Amino acid sequence: MISDETVSFKVEKDKSVKAKEILKQVYEALEEKGYNPINQIVGYILSGDPTYITSHKDARNLIRRVERDELLEKMVKYYIGLED
Repeated sequence: MISDETVSFKVEKDKSVKAKEILKQVYEALEEKGYNPINQIVGYILSGDPTYITSHKDARNLIRRVERDELLEKMVKYYIGLED
């Protein structure tokens, strides 16, 4: 049976991980290798497949330190002006 109630989703906070900084480093590594960083990061977030991210400058390992749902949460907050 399908319920039409809203499910609450909470993201655990890990203070030691700085998602914004990691995302910037991954972006730069992808750009240096000649990839379209936005397309590659979106592909990774949607699929969970780390091969979308280059291993150049350890970017693949860096991005795996941040949960994909945390990345999405930060992006949505930034987009609607709730986070700097």
